[in-house]
Amino acid sequence: MVEFAGYDMPVQYDSVIAESKAVREGAGMFDVSHMARLIFKGERVLEFLEHITTNDVSKLVDGQGQYSILPNFEGGAVDDIIVYRLEATKFAMVVNASNHAKDVAWMKAQNTFGVEITDETELTSMIAVQGPRAVDLLAEHSDAFDQFNSAVAFGIVEAAIEGIPVFAARSGYTGEDGYELIVNNEHAVALWDTLVDLGVKPCGLGARDVLRVEAGLPLYGHELGDDMSPIAAGLGWVVSKTKAFIGLEHYNAARANGTATKLQGVRLSSKRLIAPGMKVFVDGEEVGEVSSGVFSPLLDCGIAFVFIDSAIALGTPCEIEVRGKMEPGTVVSKRFYKRA
Repeated sequence: MVEFAGYDMPVQYDSVIAESKAVREGAGMFDVSHMARLIFKGERVLEFLEHITTNDVSKLVDGQGQYSILPNFEGGAVDDIIVYRLEATKFAMVVNASNHAKDVAWMKAQNTFGVEITDETELTSMIAVQGPRAVDLLAEHSDAFDQFNSAVAFGIVEAAIEGIPVFAARSGYTGEDGYELIVNNEHAVALWDTLVDLGVKPCGLGARDVLRVEAGLPLYGHELGDDMSPIAAGLGWVVSKTKAFIGLEHYNAARANGTATKLQGVRLSSKRLIAPGMKVFVDGEEVGEVSSGVFSPLLDCGIAFVFIDSAIALGTPCEIEVRGKMEPGTVVSKRFYKRA
């Protein structure tokens, strides 16, 4: 157990490798109750959310969500988030635990639209069930079999699992299919125990980090930040080209002119663990720096996210300096794994 954002969080229950394989091969679950959950209400709530996010909220219909960025005025990211439309005048948002207070303060400072912002984080818990068996398992033990199976990505299902009411969103942070289940606190332990009894493997922060790097998913503070362009991190796909939002001119400039560095992957020839801050070299010249690194059980080698010179092509041989020794590797796509 470790302290994280004011919570005691599990690094691992079993081994990180066993937990990672459970998610890739069956079903694993993560207690992600530390993630902040907010509700927005008001006649101008859509206008407000369009102003403070990069993705186009107006494209959402009731019961649907989207991944997005909270931009700042300098072209960086206050946070990366998920926005859900519950109804025309009511939306929900999930934000990173480490940015909880900062995000709420930022959004309140931009709220000239009369929107009511309610923080429900302390009232609810959140469990992410992930893996190729996750959806079938939840559907089989719910009162909404068809809805669980037919929901689109980021779609919402409000149902009961073994009699326990949940707000389920078809999303996650592992590269696998699955749902993130929001439940009132009084039902949280019962839901967790029920999922354990159904064979879902508890997983900790160690496996979560491995799985998200394998899947090419950024982590705020590593691949995103207040002074880091999401365009450089490859997130231009969540930046609208048709609406105005905070910091638009900086995002447009980064997209039009490119960025000096961009986020890529490196696959090592060895099983060495790579840490953030380690330097990347091509032909003996320093070209970038590691932002995240893990040992991948799936690929049986060390892998990393690196911000490197944008001119460097995929397939370029490189080296990473690991404790004074040069470890050979190859520049590859940051999406190391994509499920069938």
